[in-house]
Amino acid sequence: MKAGFDNEKYLKTQSEHIRERIGEFGDKLYLEFGGKLYDDYHASRVLPGFEPDSKLQMLMQLADQAEIVIVISAKDIDRKKVRGDLGITYDEDVLRLKQLFEDKGLYVSSVVITHFTGQESAKKFKERMTRRNINVYMHYFIEGYPSNIPLIVSDEGFGKNDYIKTTRPLVVVTAPGPGSGKMATCLSQLYHENKRGVKAGYAKFETFPIWNIPLKHPINLAYEAATADLDDVNMIDPFHLEAYGKTTVNYNRDIEIFPVLNAMFEEIYGKSPYKSPTDMGVNMAGNCIIDDDVCCEASKQEIIRRYYTTLTRVVEEKASESEVLKIELLMKQAGINTDDRKVTVAANTRAEKLGVPTAAIELESGEVITSKTTDLLGASAALLLNALKYLGGVDHDTHLISPEAIEPIAQLKVKYLGGKNPRLHTDEVLIALSIASISDDNAKVSLAQIPKLKGLQAHTSVMLSPADIRTFKRLGVDVTSEPVRAL
Repeated sequence: MKAGFDNEKYLKTQSEHIRERIGEFGDKLYLEFGGKLYDDYHASRVLPGFEPDSKLQMLMQLADQAEIVIVISAKDIDRKKVRGDLGITYDEDVLRLKQLFEDKGLYVSSVVITHFTGQESAKKFKERMTRRNINVYMHYFIEGYPSNIPLIVSDEGFGKNDYIKTTRPLVVVTAPGPGSGKMATCLSQLYHENKRGVKAGYAKFETFPIWNIPLKHPINLAYEAATADLDDVNMIDPFHLEAYGKTTVNYNRDIEIFPVLNAMFEEIYGKSPYKSPTDMGVNMAGNCIIDDDVCCEASKQEIIRRYYTTLTRVVEEKASESEVLKIELLMKQAGINTDDRKVTVAANTRAEKLGVPTAAIELESGEVITSKTTDLLGASAALLLNALKYLGGVDHDTHLISPEAIEPIAQLKVKYLGGKNPRLHTDEVLIALSIASISDDNAKVSLAQIPKLKGLQAHTSVMLSPADIRTFKRLGVDVTSEPVRAL
């Protein structure tokens, strides 16, 4: 895909801008990191050229000045909240993130458990972290947060929280997911630092919405589609407009909380350093867009993908109809519909014609390859073989894996492993292909094409199995499906 975003410029300008913000406050900056610090695939999809680990790479340029504090809510520990994209609990993700950051040479100084009201699960988590020699601090539930400012900004509010010991001028506060208490952690630290005579500041790093592009730009609409379950709405920042006469974009939660934050800043500092939510931000992504048309098209495709994902989640009873309606409205605002996704049209047209489940994938050249369910292969498995044959220059009618080799695998699944579907899934067909490549040159050539699948678009006429979803994700294929359960 053609690049629409200058990643190198982003790494340079973003790190420079954060350094400038540190200098504005003097001793220390607490930087709340919204969204994903690592593996930000949403950003890489809507801003072609943005690397999924760009924010981490940017932080690595500040490694000598930065330390990381990971925040997790006791409520999320207690209810075993799971990251939807990774399928692991938030408490497990804390350890994953810590290891990941440290492998990159970044310093993780501590973990903070927020919203603590005595939960036993949180106490056990703290004990587990302590056994690993990880510094753990407790922040408590404050009655009336965030509106009861006299209580919050007092020894009975923030004053009851543990003071987090930090040693570097930039403290990055991140978390496994939203609602973890990152902002409150930063504000609590400002209270404690001020009492100790330390000049500390607060800033927020949130990639989306992008503040210096139009409100209804497809990039910002795609962000709303991605957060349809959170009821986030992009808005013109009224505080920025009033203070500077300039139109900027923020989102409802930051705009709603700003008067409260402003009052807290005034209580802590005597006056607020900011006039608007936009002022608090340090995001430079909007300055690094080099091809707006490319980013617009990519964002429109993301909205359609989010629509299909939400439809599927409704069928699985994991999402509400209101989320679907919200994304349908966003699609109208962007002037698109599902027919604007080539693979959707190709897969559904073929399914109507053949009366069996089908799939389609769009190659980098624009060529669309299709497949159908057979007695031995599911549509997704057949699609991978068809695409790899095409990319490797192998004739379509050539069998990469002989039917005689597939049949014993199908029998094994049903006869001995208790399965009901004898057809090979995507992971199974790739294993079979790798075995065939030992003795078959066509299979060997086709197998070597796998890296070319990364970033391609695919669609299936029925819902995917968990195994197929995992395989497409590992291959880097952006796949959607109709909200229809396979028979």
